[in-house]
Amino acid sequence: MTGDRIISWHASPSVPRFRPPPGAVDAHCHVFGPMAPFPFSAKAKYLPQDAGPDMLFALRDRLGFARNVIVQASCHGTDNSATLDAIAKSGGKARGVAVVDPAISDKELEALHEGGMRGVRFNFLKRLVDDAPKDKFLDVATRVKALGWHVVVYFEADILEELRPFLDAIPTPLVIDHMGRPDVAQGADGPDMRAFRALLDSRDDIWTKVTCPDRLDAKGPPWDDFATAVAPLVEDYPERVLWGTDWPHPNMQDAVPDDGALVDMIPRIARTPELQRKLLVDNPMRLYWNEAS
Repeated sequence: MTGDRIISWHASPSVPRFRPPPGAVDAHCHVFGPMAPFPFSAKAKYLPQDAGPDMLFALRDRLGFARNVIVQASCHGTDNSATLDAIAKSGGKARGVAVVDPAISDKELEALHEGGMRGVRFNFLKRLVDDAPKDKFLDVATRVKALGWHVVVYFEADILEELRPFLDAIPTPLVIDHMGRPDVAQGADGPDMRAFRALLDSRDDIWTKVTCPDRLDAKGPPWDDFATAVAPLVEDYPERVLWGTDWPHPNMQDAVPDDGALVDMIPRIARTPELQRKLLVDNPMRLYWNEAS
């Protein structure tokens, strides 16, 4: 930490041994600032050091990826300017997921679409947000459906059953961040993963990000519990999985992961070239770069 501003990314990530297939997409990453042109929200629960588009795109190239999906970070609240700036600087190689005030106008949503946004994120982590009004979120979801967007939802496993009526009511394709944060120590057939599979089985338009071993595997690298729990999920739902680095790893300053090691997890959870291509290329391109969207 420098002053009150957190550094949560690896200073010199390794070059991964695994080489992603051509056209691979890092489908879950963020930008922080830079703070001077893009101030952080007054409601932010953490204050990070700048991690702007130049850093993100340099990491993309170092890890062997071709594109990014930039998810609005909670530290920027509902001001999507920093994310839009990064998309604009990507040369067409980035798309985004917005966080919006439920009172946003249709005209403002259309402007976000023109800027490269293709989804809206609803966050239910109490340590990151103070209010998560389900009724207002459903109204937003209904309005973004007309744009061809999807909804991204971030929650922890212990509230999945509580959220089921809300999730069932969302009228767009649905993407679940980090598999709803299951306890991977329970294994592939543990109660958390069984409950999550039941959600996936309830609709054929629910996707998930098989991401963040650094957050989900309490034993730490090489994240064996994560690999054991997640590989069967990728095999059973190959058309509905996405992958991303989660760079610059919000709130992970005490256990910053090596991004190269995160990439080297990919062949442990997607164990064939076909699965790897679906995870890293086909699925994210269909969701974020579909010509119809």
